[in-house]
Amino acid sequence: MGLGFIVGVVGVLILSHAAYSTIQYRSLLKITGEEFSGPPINVLVELIAGLVLCLWAALTVPGKFFSILPHSDENRGADIQLTVNMSNVRVGELGLLRA
Repeated sequence: MGLGFIVGVVGVLILSHAAYSTIQYRSLLKITGEEFSGPPINVLVELIAGLVLCLWAALTVPGKFFSILPHSDENRGADIQLTVNMSNVRVGELGLLRA
């Protein structure tokens, strides 16, 4: 677990808390009989902070990239499996009509 993953988890927790705060605020407004015009400013700040943290984590957490070259060894197993699976599918199962 790297720093980016932890920042992403914190961002999701902040967004969850902002959603909970908005729900709680709306129920308070229903009890007092006031009109809902929008969430309070602290919820908006939480939303922006959570969004920034989640975006930062999504951009910094590295993933495993595969080669896009057709002759790459990483792609050979997927191509063979796709060819075998597509040869076993009948035309009617795909919803296609033969001309």
